[in-house]
Amino acid sequence: STNRAPRRAAPGTPGQECSAVLELKLLADVGLVGFPNAGKSSFISRVSAARPKIADYPFTTLVPNLGMVGLSDERSFVLADVPGLIEGAHEGLGLGHQFLRHLERTRVLLFLLDVSPDPQRHPLEDYETLSNELAQYDAAMATRPRVVALNKMDLPDTQAVKDDLAAFFEEKGVAFHAISAVTGQGVQPLLEALWHQLKNAPKLPEEPMVDVAALGSAELEDGDFTSSEADDDEASADQSDPDLE
Repeated sequence: STNRAPRRAAPGTPGQECSAVLELKLLADVGLVGFPNAGKSSFISRVSAARPKIADYPFTTLVPNLGMVGLSDERSFVLADVPGLIEGAHEGLGLGHQFLRHLERTRVLLFLLDVSPDPQRHPLEDYETLSNELAQYDAAMATRPRVVALNKMDLPDTQAVKDDLAAFFEEKGVAFHAISAVTGQGVQPLLEALWHQLKNAPKLPEEPMVDVAALGSAELEDGDFTSSEADDDEASADQSDPDLE
């Protein structure tokens, strides 16, 4: 503020260039997984203030949505709704890679199943397919805590398979809930179960970060910035050019 007309300058040096690929991964506590049109958007709109597009056709959701779920006693957690997954998602089918990466930082997975009108599909087969896709994409997801919810309990076809599914998941030791995202049936017990899983879920390991300063003067690829170059630039910045005095 006192040197209003500076007459000193440091000699310029070539700038540094590098190419970087930035990948967005949503941060959420619970990841919502399911086939297209299973009712994921209806569920997140029921339990949070998120308002994703809802329609009666597959792939209505094309971008991930985050919702803050509030419980009693000021408890809350973040729920991530990713677009529907299909078989082959780990290979990129249905834009699988773009969606699956948003589940990498979630601590608990919520599998939302439904009774499809397609006679070749069954909720148990859908569950096995989704589990396999997650494991193929990232082996760590196969061991992550999970809760299974059978949606659309307001429909007769769904009620007919409820008991068989409950017995199957009880045998596997997986928490199972029957809900209706439209009417709210069974939603509150499901949220409490998710909160219980979050309390007991292990923390995720920190993602590795590159420490450029620790690399020293080792050779890097073109465009990388070493600590020795940083020191040189700082030293040159402290020296003034006598010709400009």
